[in-house]
Amino acid sequence: MADSDDSGALHVPARVIPVPRHLSAEAQAILATPLPADLTAYPALNDTEGWRRHISNGDRNIVQMVAHRAEGVAADVRELREGQAIAYDIRPRGLAADDRRVFLDIHGGALIMGGGQVCRTMGLALAGKIGARVVSVDYRMPPDHPYPAGLDDCLAFYRALLRDHDPAQIIVGGLSAGGSLVGGMVLRARDEGLPLPVAAVMLSPEVDLTESGDSFRTNAGIDAMGSLMQANLLYAGRADLADPYLSPLFGDFTKGFPPTFLCAGTRDLFLSNTVRLHRALRQAGVAADLHLLEGATHAAMGSFPEVAEIDREMREFCEKWWG
Repeated sequence: MADSDDSGALHVPARVIPVPRHLSAEAQAILATPLPADLTAYPALNDTEGWRRHISNGDRNIVQMVAHRAEGVAADVRELREGQAIAYDIRPRGLAADDRRVFLDIHGGALIMGGGQVCRTMGLALAGKIGARVVSVDYRMPPDHPYPAGLDDCLAFYRALLRDHDPAQIIVGGLSAGGSLVGGMVLRARDEGLPLPVAAVMLSPEVDLTESGDSFRTNAGIDAMGSLMQANLLYAGRADLADPYLSPLFGDFTKGFPPTFLCAGTRDLFLSNTVRLHRALRQAGVAADLHLLEGATHAAMGSFPEVAEIDREMREFCEKWWG
């Protein structure tokens, strides 16, 4: 039986968590794979070269996971620049000449990984999913460029799109760390008086860098990703992790925020982030859709065949708000 100590913490016995048999065979195989021995092997904050090696290894792993998703996507890709900011402009072939829809994509990768070729590959896969133009921001990251460089880059490309697009033509979206930057960028754009995009997509977003949510404990050791606190501290530099531009969960949504599509998994370390953000948006009167994937961890969410259903829902959400 579980018991509690004087602090109110709940102590639970060791237990075996079976793989749900109602999931697809592929999802069951993923969940049955043993977790890595060390889920939080990060360099010291002042070990710049150690972080560069860590990031390089991580990028190689991400490419292996996502490369197949971009295979067969026929699109024209060109590089864009806004000051020091870089993005990939990805246009699926066959779009009508007068199709003005654009998805501003902000990649994931724990706020430290996912740049360069990884960013381009993930943007290409997304363009194939939604069948629309994607501008994927290759924002600057630590160890060389801590906050607010990455957020500045995302906002620079949002401003660039506003030069020749109506906000009703722009949707912004991101997975994981990208979801954090989506939230921070929208809040900052609003605070700077810019018109807001017509909608936002935030997939298992890292919207609380303080990691205060319940699932950071209940799903610890179940999700292979593990805590990102060391990376969060590297990204934030000297800034407060609870600042809404870093942790959008703590923002004021009553001043305006676009309709939002949210998704997470029941074994996802960021489940609480997603659920809490959904409630905060709804309490502020913002239209917000929450989708949950049974059994999915953050680290494996994109590998589940069940994600195809979420992709369909996401595309329908985008088409609805693009009108």
